[in-house]
Amino acid sequence: MEFDRIGDHEPVVVDDERREAAVVAPVVSSDEESILFTKRADHLQDHPGQMSFPGGGREPEDADLLQTALREANEEIGLDPRAANVVGRLDDIRTVTHYSVRPFVARIPERDYVPNDQEVAEIVCLSVAALTDLDNYESEQRDHPHYGEIRLHFFYVDGYTVWGATARMLVQLLELGTDWRAPAEPDRYAGPDDDLPPRVRDEVE
Repeated sequence: MEFDRIGDHEPVVVDDERREAAVVAPVVSSDEESILFTKRADHLQDHPGQMSFPGGGREPEDADLLQTALREANEEIGLDPRAANVVGRLDDIRTVTHYSVRPFVARIPERDYVPNDQEVAEIVCLSVAALTDLDNYESEQRDHPHYGEIRLHFFYVDGYTVWGATARMLVQLLELGTDWRAPAEPDRYAGPDDDLPPRVRDEVE
């Protein structure tokens, strides 16, 4: 990963949504770099069972959104904030649940992280090499009832599917930090009522 390029990025700011949240996009430092994801617990109200980055909503006691991201990562996977080497930020994004989400990219040590069973079903590290293999990627252009025409990204690695808001962040992380680029054209076009890809549909049903 080219962390200098991530650090030099001037992120887009979203500050007009009703709620704020922040996540850590953790790059695990090891011989084979990987990115850590959490698989959200099935009982959660928002995005149950989906792959995500550690993070959550801003609390009144949080001094800023970086503190939000690090606090949530500590709560969800036991990441010591002092062990997170924050190297930069990605663009803020909007979610369908009316959050603005601020992603912080951080290098973290290779070790066993412990999931908080109340929020996290599983902690998963996916190699950067596999995530940047175009055989593991597809996308579709879709008419969204709220956002209009959007592009959805899907990464299929080791039996896990990264899609939705997390995949949007992941695309920018990989494009900033590696030579990988999302193909210029999507694999297909879909209407607002068309089914999601079968592997994604199996996860959400």
